[in-house]
Amino acid sequence: MNKYFFPIYRALVPKPLRTFFLKRKLRKKIISHFSGLPPDQVNDEHREVLGYLENNPVSLFPYPFDSGYLPEDIEVFLDKSNGMRYVFQSGKKLYFKKGWSSAKVRRAYAALAKEQDPASPHCYLSHDFMVGSDDVIADIGASEGNFSLSQIEKVKKIYLIDYDSEWIKALKATFAPWKEKVEIITKYVSDTNNDNHISLDTLLSIKKDITFLKIDVEGFEQKVLDGAEKFLSGNMPLKIALCTYHKHTDEEIFIPQLEKKGFEIKTSHGYMIPLFDKKIKKPWLRRVLIRAARNK
Repeated sequence: MNKYFFPIYRALVPKPLRTFFLKRKLRKKIISHFSGLPPDQVNDEHREVLGYLENNPVSLFPYPFDSGYLPEDIEVFLDKSNGMRYVFQSGKKLYFKKGWSSAKVRRAYAALAKEQDPASPHCYLSHDFMVGSDDVIADIGASEGNFSLSQIEKVKKIYLIDYDSEWIKALKATFAPWKEKVEIITKYVSDTNNDNHISLDTLLSIKKDITFLKIDVEGFEQKVLDGAEKFLSGNMPLKIALCTYHKHTDEEIFIPQLEKKGFEIKTSHGYMIPLFDKKIKKPWLRRVLIRAARNK
């Protein structure tokens, strides 16, 4: 679209309508692209997505489970003692930032629950990639803490790592019943060490009991790995659930990087269509997660 026309288009056309046009155009592009490839360049996972798009509009997760999580089905409660709203996740309270409306909480939790559907390519765990009673999780980019809450009764200990002070307050409320096995670290995990940042090498030299890393840090995954060169080069048994959907080239960079460190790699099944990424480009389907394990 012409750069001079675009501001006028944004001003005159409501966002829901712009989104509708964008999705329709993107759907045509994806179907056209894969339909024009030689058969040996289209795998079963591609065909699964194409089959969905033949009868459905583009969505973040182009699979049937995507339509099963409706915000209006989620019940939200207010804790008057701290002013924060929460939902029940498997019978446990999951708190959200103070000041969030019930509608915002419903939308947020619907998205979180959808991400961790067993059929979702964003689900951190799988039938052959689990945590057990001896595991210690470092939840890097904890935010709401929904993943850790789902595992809190299964593992030995969890380190919740996030820098957002409002999420820290919510995390403290969520994990108050398990405070003896939860430690909150208010830092960004990165490739440097200062008042606000800590590298994985430093973190893992202090917290020597960590056995499982969940890394979902909004596009800063490479910095997290860059700050773990010493640890990743060791031979300690470790599992890593690492997001690869924030940037177009993450998958092709992270897989060989971890394989060189002795990790066995499996990708989650399926793809995401990263509608949130303004730099989205061909082939428009992005691998969401890699599961890495080093057992020696």
